[in-house]
Amino acid sequence: MYEPIRTKSVHSTMAGTPSDFPHRSREEELDIQLAGHLAALLTVTDELRALAPSADLDTAADRLAEQVTRLRGGGAPVRATASGGGEGDGRALHERAHMLAGRALVVAASRADTAVAILTAERMDAHAAALDSRELATR
Repeated sequence: MYEPIRTKSVHSTMAGTPSDFPHRSREEELDIQLAGHLAALLTVTDELRALAPSADLDTAADRLAEQVTRLRGGGAPVRATASGGGEGDGRALHERAHMLAGRALVVAASRADTAVAILTAERMDAHAAALDSRELATR
């Protein structure tokens, strides 16, 4: 009833069979993912710095850039330039930064990177506090 398969599988299913494409380890994949989340958080942080400069954001941006550089094996991250905006943009940027810090925290915990976990937890707290203070100011 069924015709037998006559061609070789495109998937390597035999143990010890070399494949034609490179594979990355779980740790390498997590490093790539974490570097991406931190780079995105750095971009939002730079935008917040342009909107409302502060020493806290400057320090956070430097620490984020340091971690991205470490995870990328020395490749420095691209830094964002000011995109401009108004008061409404600040809230949206803090919300986005909080979300990105949360994602980075999950990956950092998965790969047991304590330094990044602490940094991202601090950033989540800072952005949550900024959102709370903005909410109180609008009431």
